[in-house]
Amino acid sequence: MSANDVPGAGARGTAPGESAAPESWPLWEVFIRSQHGLAHKHVGSLHAADAEMALENARDLYTRRNEGTSIWVVPSAQITASPPEEKEPLFEPARSKAFRHPGFYKVPPEVKNL
Repeated sequence: MSANDVPGAGARGTAPGESAAPESWPLWEVFIRSQHGLAHKHVGSLHAADAEMALENARDLYTRRNEGTSIWVVPSAQITASPPEEKEPLFEPARSKAFRHPGFYKVPPEVKNL
């Protein structure tokens, strides 16, 4: 996905004499994978004109101590989330599938890291 595909994201630079206010730039969510982690964690949000600027700003803002191995930036407008008040109907089907819980399985002794 390029910056041109992101709603609200424009070209990186502006024409001479024009100034784009940073508050008018789209909001980006930042995810960092730590040195010892396997998953990316949400660490915050920032405004940036495009994906490249969002990556650079995320690096400068959230990895000052060289603690990350990978950065993801995602336009906030592209994230779809379930409303917390719909938690019960959303997760109810999974509760009725008890066979998915690990209590029903015996782990062989030779399996060390599960």
